[in-house]
Amino acid sequence: MRAAENSAFAKGISAEALMNTAGAGIARGVQQFFPQPGHCLCFAGKGNNGGDALVAAAHLKRAGWHTDVHLSFSENESSDLLRKKIAEFRDTAAIERILNVSPSFIVLDGLLGLGSKPPLRGPILAACREINRLRREQSAYVFAVDLPSGLDGDTGAVDQDCVVADFTVTIGAAKRGLLADDALNFIGRLAVVSLPELGLPDTEETIACSTSLQDVLPRRQFSAFKNQFGRIGIVAGSRGFAGAATMCAFGALRGGAGLVEVFVPENIYEIVTAAAPFESMVKPIKTYAKLRDEAVDAWAIGPGLGKTHAKEITALVQQNEKPMVVDADALNVLSGQVSVLKNCRGPRLLTPHAGEMKRLAGDHKISRADIARKLTTEFPVTLLLKGSRTIVAEGGKRISYNTTGNPGMATGGMGDVLTGVCAALIGQKVSLFDSARVAAWVCGRSAELALFNNSASEQSLLPRDVLEHLGRAFRDLQGSAI
Repeated sequence: MRAAENSAFAKGISAEALMNTAGAGIARGVQQFFPQPGHCLCFAGKGNNGGDALVAAAHLKRAGWHTDVHLSFSENESSDLLRKKIAEFRDTAAIERILNVSPSFIVLDGLLGLGSKPPLRGPILAACREINRLRREQSAYVFAVDLPSGLDGDTGAVDQDCVVADFTVTIGAAKRGLLADDALNFIGRLAVVSLPELGLPDTEETIACSTSLQDVLPRRQFSAFKNQFGRIGIVAGSRGFAGAATMCAFGALRGGAGLVEVFVPENIYEIVTAAAPFESMVKPIKTYAKLRDEAVDAWAIGPGLGKTHAKEITALVQQNEKPMVVDADALNVLSGQVSVLKNCRGPRLLTPHAGEMKRLAGDHKISRADIARKLTTEFPVTLLLKGSRTIVAEGGKRISYNTTGNPGMATGGMGDVLTGVCAALIGQKVSLFDSARVAAWVCGRSAELALFNNSASEQSLLPRDVLEHLGRAFRDLQGSAI
């Protein structure tokens, strides 16, 4: 990052220009989650990180936010550029607006940036403790600028008083430490403000955000018709788990599938038919063996399936030539014979959560990213490893980290929706790797919309809320969301 900045400076791009772009992006990130003006308290250190935060605060001030700034050092200890941004903030005209009855309260953490290392000391330590107190006692939402103060951007190591951020808006590219498993609870929702001026090179590790994904789904031609967007076959459900098949079908339809067929055991056919979306076709089956002759473009197999037909399910996964999303009980069936994945006749996307992954790959004391690399090196599959920072991997090297979502998604059924969306995208001829990345992003973004633009809470969020907001999430993917 430092080398990219120095290269930009050598080309005549000023530090102030980069700071203005970064600050505007941070303000955009705040307004994405809090579209109505509220209260903003900006904590600024004496470096450029503080300048980024002050530029963001000035943008919010112009947008009608009530803004205050806490300087951790006297102005005469600050750089010339930072002093300029302090003066510009003071001169920014505020727009008088009537705030909500219960306005949002956010804190900008602009204390320390890239290059800082724990431990925290002096005024910065006191400021970090105050930010955490405001979050804990006054329910403030904390936005970290570039990285939470007290976190090592290279390793993810944290000081015991590291700022606990709800959102981290990182500048240019995600720093290595932001992707560390142990740093997750200090970083929260990760967003990236792009700085094209830096010309940062592509790497095998990517951050899935709207900038990197918006070109994956082209706009449909006006003459489009349903058969162009995939016939999806869903193999799901069993007695007591009929809802899994229904949610997967809704996910596939909301993900853009042209046609959706749901294959369920005869003993739950009537239940699923009554609950399934009208737009889907529900078909009873006596044996899964006959499904190999079905004319579908992509399969989704596993949600709520049970293990009573393990041999037939294994044969379907191994022998079918069409691309397939393998989830839930289909993964559990395969966990006893993982070698099947070495010679499947078609492309396979596996979508395990942590427990399913442990059954597939064993309990390794390594990072989630290394586990993903290991599995996709050993087997010719694409992997979507679900979690608070969902990982998509392929070929043992290619890896992507999702940025969207919130803790409200930790409830049964979310994975069924995700599986349906993945299959729908594959049916639209999107690669398995990109289908997984887009599906994870839009499902997570939909959950965010349900919380921040509507009345859902982390406790009340349901898969149906995610389904309801998928349309807006797809629009955000091709818009300006971060």
